[in-house]
Amino acid sequence: MRSLLIFAAVVFPMATFAAGSSSSAPPKQTKTTTICHGGQVWDSKTKRCLDAKESRLRDDTRYGAVRELAYAGRYDDALYVLSAMSDQTESRVLTYYGFVHRKSGRIDLGMKFYTAALKADPDNLLARSYMGQGLVKAGDLKGARIQLAEIRSRDGANSWPETSLRKAIVSGTTYSY
Repeated sequence: MRSLLIFAAVVFPMATFAAGSSSSAPPKQTKTTTICHGGQVWDSKTKRCLDAKESRLRDDTRYGAVRELAYAGRYDDALYVLSAMSDQTESRVLTYYGFVHRKSGRIDLGMKFYTAALKADPDNLLARSYMGQGLVKAGDLKGARIQLAEIRSRDGANSWPETSLRKAIVSGTTYSY
């Protein structure tokens, strides 16, 4: 699986791993952000908004909702959906917690989640990129460059995590997706 992801990152460097998705583009707006409220997620099977903790929802559906809600600036709703994930210690879940907290201004808490994500999976390039972007925002370019070097040393050169962090270091602009 990892070699497939590395291959995709090399062949499509901007099209992998953006905020945990397979696209570097912002998420498409769905009914989760247009009609659902308060941590609800649109369920295409039932054609209605369901509470994120509804057992019929799969974690992949929740991940998509978290990404969309975070991009829309609905951080509290994104956190509620995250709380419904089946494995709260999984690296991707911890990365999303870090991202949502960082984007909502709780940078220190976000960094704690990124650290936990990296402890669970040191090869989580997205967590390294988002951590580095948080360090850029905090003015710690040395720390951001350390994360950039880690991404590159873990076969992440030319991947979305590497590209977005490199651009953030140069420009000071971080990414929301």
